[in-house]
Amino acid sequence: MLLTFSLLDETDLQQARRLLADAPWADGQFSAGDQARQVKNNDQLPTDCDAARALQALLLRALDRSPRFLAAALPKRVLPPRFNRYSGDANFYGPHVDNAVRFGDGGLRVRTDLSCTVFLAQPHEYDGGELVARGPDGDRVVKLPAGHCVLYPGTTVHEVRPVTRGARLASFFWIESMVRSHEQRRLLLELDDALTALRSRVGETEEAVALTGTYHNLLRMWADT
Repeated sequence: MLLTFSLLDETDLQQARRLLADAPWADGQFSAGDQARQVKNNDQLPTDCDAARALQALLLRALDRSPRFLAAALPKRVLPPRFNRYSGDANFYGPHVDNAVRFGDGGLRVRTDLSCTVFLAQPHEYDGGELVARGPDGDRVVKLPAGHCVLYPGTTVHEVRPVTRGARLASFFWIESMVRSHEQRRLLLELDDALTALRSRVGETEEAVALTGTYHNLLRMWADT
């Protein structure tokens, strides 16, 4: 399941762009695993710089107030967001699969059930740079407006196509979900979406209350907190 939705409002986006304008970019290979390092060629913000810390706080606040993210990811842990740039001679990331477990500061360990990319440059500002996610039904090609994000299973083989003009700016991070199974998360999201539509049409009926109970009983059965 691959989902796209708006995450950052205009104020957040403008603040993020100001922070990125003077950011101290470094070679992105420092965060890649052995396999990914062979196909990775981009710039990345060091995680300990002031710009990265400010941007991480901004993104985490946006995630906390996003009903769509919370419903789809059912997050247990989120690895603090990271930030990359594709431009010039540092402009692609070949096909790869993300590491199953990522490590953060203070001994933080996150199982990468879900990957998320937040686009921070407008599509007209650069050519290329599409995120391509491979799946059983073919490739999904994603290039979104600034402030929008794509959420997809961490097991997905994916790549970023070369940027041939301008600069692609983005945030990327991983989520460990309370519900490990992709299929179970998908069913819960479908049920949640159906309940939201039902309530908007008929209100808080007896049937809506019963289905809400079913949702929470399934979550109680499947969740690991």
